[in-house]
Amino acid sequence: MTLTPRTLALLAVGVAAVSLAAPLMAQLAVPALAIAFWRNALSTGVLVPVVVARRRAEVAGLARRDLVLIVVAGACLAAHFGFWITSLGMTSVASSTAIVSLQVIWVVGWDLVTGRPVPARVVLGVLVATVGAIVVSGVDLSVSSRALAGDGLALVGSAAVAAYAILGGRLRQRVSTTTYTAGVYGVAALVLLVAALVAGQRLGGYGAEQWAWLALLAATAQLLGHSVFNHLLATVTPTVVSLALLLEIPGAALIAGVWLDQVPGWGAVAGLLLILGGMAAVVLSEPAGRSIPPG
Repeated sequence: MTLTPRTLALLAVGVAAVSLAAPLMAQLAVPALAIAFWRNALSTGVLVPVVVARRRAEVAGLARRDLVLIVVAGACLAAHFGFWITSLGMTSVASSTAIVSLQVIWVVGWDLVTGRPVPARVVLGVLVATVGAIVVSGVDLSVSSRALAGDGLALVGSAAVAAYAILGGRLRQRVSTTTYTAGVYGVAALVLLVAALVAGQRLGGYGAEQWAWLALLAATAQLLGHSVFNHLLATVTPTVVSLALLLEIPGAALIAGVWLDQVPGWGAVAGLLLILGGMAAVVLSEPAGRSIPPG
């Protein structure tokens, strides 16, 4: 696979945007499921008018199979955010982040189970990059029952986002970025709304500052970050997208260093080099040839 300068630039923008998620969520005194709901709901509110204005014909012509897959992908995205953000309050951020980074292993595992040829260099690259993510996180697994439960939630979140990436890779061969993204964000918002209401989590009554942080989270990590990766799924494989998302970990560390004056240690640098090395091995081994439908 050859990554064009445009693709590399989009990957950089996407990584920078999603890297803002953890620092922004650290500013929020909002329940976990409410955070997950609002980042999807606010983004849906921005995208739906665009779909209505520009994509009505495409939406009307969607095959039933694609509609079902969009619903399933949106439910997977909701599960990812719901389980992962909830886990952050139960276990260490380092542990939760490292476990969620196992997303790429689930993607490669799915390829192996379904019989898709996976070069040995891809498997090696994925393992090296994952080790790099763990090194950056400085993961320290706790033995308390609450922390172990949180680790389990993060693991479910990683499997859910892997399924979301795999489904997105299929759908984006036929469905435009705008239609697909609005659909999955809308479904995720509905699922998370129900989950928050069932869990009794407050969805409103926050101060102006909290609403501002939520809006910024939706505008950056969600609308810019996740949407860019949704766009790229038409031209690069879910494995490459999942590997790129590992860069969120050192990216968040660097942002925290500038924003919160938390200077990352040498472990972050070493982990970043491992992630980049693993990505290079995968990119050089992946076949080219994906086409992109109109945005």
